[in-house]
Amino acid sequence: MGSLKEVANAFNPTVTDKLHSPNAILVCVDDHTILMQKKSEQKIYPASLTKMMTTIVAIENLPDLQKKIVLPASMFQKLYKENASMAGFVPNEKVKAVDLLYGVMLPSGAECCIGLADHIAGSEQGFVEKMNQKAEQLGMKNTHFTNCTGLHDEKHYTTVKDLSILLCYALQNKTFQDVFTSSRYSTSSTNKHPEGITFQSTMFKNMENPVINGGKIVGGKTGFTDEAGLCLASLAEKDQKEYVLVTAGARGDHQTEQYNIDDALEVYNDLGKSKFNK
Repeated sequence: MGSLKEVANAFNPTVTDKLHSPNAILVCVDDHTILMQKKSEQKIYPASLTKMMTTIVAIENLPDLQKKIVLPASMFQKLYKENASMAGFVPNEKVKAVDLLYGVMLPSGAECCIGLADHIAGSEQGFVEKMNQKAEQLGMKNTHFTNCTGLHDEKHYTTVKDLSILLCYALQNKTFQDVFTSSRYSTSSTNKHPEGITFQSTMFKNMENPVINGGKIVGGKTGFTDEAGLCLASLAEKDQKEYVLVTAGARGDHQTEQYNIDDALEVYNDLGKSKFNK
């Protein structure tokens, strides 16, 4: 899966020059052809795009998605202190594994990541070893993880090219695809939230309209830290084909215009024009 094919002359400077993101790659999911790239092998910090790896590794290591997992009180203080994004679960809550997966991806909940990691591998570091093993297996040659949340660490890095390899792989998994393409999700009842919690995708929440020329954006995962900038990994369907776009490093934050989403709309709308797509 690690190999991507490049198309000659598909790199269109007029498109890439318009992007707010310094790093970008567009891949056709069907045949793994790279249609556009911009500094795609430059080292970046992935922020919450890390959680795509967290999710697929968790899925592949969970025999029963209906099993309830306890979120120990001990993990919360550190996450609160680091100002990590949270899904809304609380200490000692018993949550179905499948609900934690949605909590990782839609609201980008760090407590869901740690809960899954501890349950699967006994510790976050044990789980991170599995993440790095998967990266190596997929041919993500310029990637190294130190945590499962995407909180900034100098030694936690990747490239948009490696992330596109990861996403194309993960989308082959039905559970991952269901989670990645959901705009909203309501969890089942828990001991702390008898009514459950309803999550909204951070991407769809900030996207006024997912419709593009000839199709629509059907799924995505946002990411942001001060060091990583605004990042986005997305999936679009256009003219009966599927495309993955990964961008990183756009200036701005949660309060500014979401330039990562603007870039996705720009690229997908230009797809198919002139030399951009052979």
